[in-house]
Amino acid sequence: MTTTLRSQAFFNQSGVAGLTHRAFTKAMGFDDQDMARPVIGICNTYSELNHCNRHLRELAEAVKRGVWQAGGFPLEFPTISLGEIYLSPTSMLHRNLAAMDTEEMIRANPIDGVVLLVNCDKTIPAALMGMASADLPAIVVSGGPMLDGEFKGETLGACTDCRRLTADFNAGVLSATDYKSIEDGIVRSAGHCMVMGTASTMNSLCEALGVSLPGNGAIPAADSRRARLAEAAGRRAVALVRDQVRPSQLLTRAAFENAIMLLAALGGSTNAVVHLPAIAGRLGIDLPLELFEQLFRRTPLIANMRPTGKYQMEALNRAGGIPAVLKQLLPLLHGDCLTVTGKTLAENVRHAEIYNPDVIRTLDQPLQPDGGLTILRGNLCPDGAVIKHAATSPHLLRHRGPAIVFKDYDDLMRRLNLPDLPVTPDHVLVLQNVGPVGGLGMPEVGNFPIPTKLLKQGIRDMLRISDARMSGTGVGAVVLHVAPESAVGGTLGLVQDGDEIELDVAAHSLTLHVPDDELARRRANWQAPLPPATRGYMQLYLEHVNQAPLGCDFDFLRGCDPVVITTQPKF
Repeated sequence: MTTTLRSQAFFNQSGVAGLTHRAFTKAMGFDDQDMARPVIGICNTYSELNHCNRHLRELAEAVKRGVWQAGGFPLEFPTISLGEIYLSPTSMLHRNLAAMDTEEMIRANPIDGVVLLVNCDKTIPAALMGMASADLPAIVVSGGPMLDGEFKGETLGACTDCRRLTADFNAGVLSATDYKSIEDGIVRSAGHCMVMGTASTMNSLCEALGVSLPGNGAIPAADSRRARLAEAAGRRAVALVRDQVRPSQLLTRAAFENAIMLLAALGGSTNAVVHLPAIAGRLGIDLPLELFEQLFRRTPLIANMRPTGKYQMEALNRAGGIPAVLKQLLPLLHGDCLTVTGKTLAENVRHAEIYNPDVIRTLDQPLQPDGGLTILRGNLCPDGAVIKHAATSPHLLRHRGPAIVFKDYDDLMRRLNLPDLPVTPDHVLVLQNVGPVGGLGMPEVGNFPIPTKLLKQGIRDMLRISDARMSGTGVGAVVLHVAPESAVGGTLGLVQDGDEIELDVAAHSLTLHVPDDELARRRANWQAPLPPATRGYMQLYLEHVNQAPLGCDFDFLRGCDPVVITTQPKF
């Protein structure tokens, strides 16, 4: 090897420190030959409090086989596991904490490279953020999507159908017996949600970013090819160390542009518009919303994936997977970007084929001429907002109506379903104080329910606006990430009942029709809400979190600080 390894500086140290390092390692059953190999850390986000990652112990064993085969020394370590279902108030609150955990464990331990085992929504960007900051040779391995859900011969997807069928149940058109049966069959295996939600989106984008092997995005969790991909990743991790390929060499501005274009082509999760700037920011790369809008406009929607389309991840995998999508996009992409395979992105997908043209369309026969998401601007969102227009009811793509305002999520839950709520399908529902600061973590409540009185009238969509996020599995006319948020003085916090709001997706605009002098009067009387936390990590979060356009990362974590080889202190 041409480069001194961190692990060798650790194991070969003289004196009592080196003796202790070697002795404690031998106590685990390893010997001098093992310690002479490059050490590959396996960062495992396994947890029984996180269904999507519950099978990562098995994948860790596959990675270890690959590391041993390539001449490395694998050592597994845990980091925080963020499960969407269990964590309260939202896993997003803890994404930055998990990223810090990942970064610091990479920095503090004598490893030469790392394999990051991820799967559930926030475990992926957290790992990528920590990986980018530490900048040690690394490769990402996801656990893959779960198998399709089933109910009476119908294919179901978590949690797109969780919401749709709950709405049917609340409207009285689905029986309690059937609702219970759906509960028993919608989640059938390990893995993350099998629609193009946030986990599917982020794991797919890893292929475009060049930090995972082809197949990372779509191979099902229960498929044996997932374990073989993990084994191959273990082998590649050793090669990355030998060649000293760091994430900063892969995660370039061009690679992020590739990821944004893949996001558009997939009709992927709006959450990626938050996560990608956070990851890029760790490397000192700015991804302004204007860049997202520019790339969304030039990139057609070609993946027919739920919740915007027809199919789920099993079908996408059979149709050719993310490599087939990327191959179609090559005329738009930076195909010369280097990846963890040692080849360029274009070389990775050279032999990819489309096996079902209804799942993956071609550039000349897209589902829509531009990507599935739109960046909005206007006096209601001067720093931007986002809508997944591909999942919005067509009649609401241009809409103007009076606002009904909910001051926070508790207010929403108290009043939304009151029989005397003066709401019609033409109203615009506005939810305030659920952003990064006001919602303590920007929870996924942006696609809040339609009032029950309207559900019973057959209404299944209406315009909803908030500074929150929504699950990538969600659908509807939902404007998200309004910035600046209500709790820091954004215009959204000044909206009152009856104010006219206009959405025009074609014009990329969101307008509050209130005179400037009236808004100035309201702003002069506005008072910031009391902080939702006053101690510990949550206080740190509130003091340092950036707004959505900067990825909701901490202000003090932007910029890269690569790991360097240092001499360990003697005892």
